[in-house]
Amino acid sequence: MAKRERDEVAEIVRDAGGQIVGRTRIQKVVYLLQLTGQLDEFDFNFEYRHYGPYSEALSGAIQAAEAFNLITEEERTAQWGGRYSIYNASKELGPAMDNDRAKFIKAAVAIDPIELELAATAAYLHAVENCPDPWKETQRRKPEKATDERLDKAKDTYQKLLSLKAPQPLPKMNSSKSEGKA
Repeated sequence: MAKRERDEVAEIVRDAGGQIVGRTRIQKVVYLLQLTGQLDEFDFNFEYRHYGPYSEALSGAIQAAEAFNLITEEERTAQWGGRYSIYNASKELGPAMDNDRAKFIKAAVAIDPIELELAATAAYLHAVENCPDPWKETQRRKPEKATDERLDKAKDTYQKLLSLKAPQPLPKMNSSKSEGKA
């Protein structure tokens, strides 16, 4: 039987240590996995949205994984009043893998969610929109999140992900530190 998108999503949650917190985080982790050629034969067709790269197909795969009891989604209210989700892998999936892909997933999941959003957005702008200065464009599109300090942290975490083994490396982008605003 062919592997399905829902199985891929469940395995990603499993390999993250059994849990991924946040809809935005799971979208960005899967986008970066796809960008590095680590999603078997799947293409989730990402497009740019307010929170960066987003895939409706991935959202559907997450819902299917939950419907087939491969993962559970628990919604909670954040301190600021918004809602977020916690995805947990089913115990039936077995233990997390111990391979380069799982190491990449764990590293990406450990990144601060806003820094991950900024890094994935810059990667998308570079890889898909051929933006000559994706960090600057990320800052332009996300001024409330992309402070100089956060951008510098996002660049650092992107460099760490870039150093991990993957079938295709993440695209190299100029990641010089911010020099303050003019």
